[in-house]
Amino acid sequence: MQIVPMRDLKDTVRIEALCAQENGPVFVTKNGYGRLVVMDIEYYERTMRQMQEAAALAVGLDDAENGRLRAGADVLSEMKAKYGG
Repeated sequence: MQIVPMRDLKDTVRIEALCAQENGPVFVTKNGYGRLVVMDIEYYERTMRQMQEAAALAVGLDDAENGRLRAGADVLSEMKAKYGG
């Protein structure tokens, strides 16, 4: 985990290199306290995708736990009847 003081943000080339090297967030402090997080765009996109996948999985698990399931064969039959096939 990389931690840099706010004043180091002026050196954008170094911060970009830290983000790439860390392959994760770089924490920025101000007066010794966490203030910002800077990260590489690929890391950000990967993290957002994982969060969306986890949220979708949570919805599916909730559906399963609360009996909101349908048999796949029934769904396919309905789709074929509605859309042909």
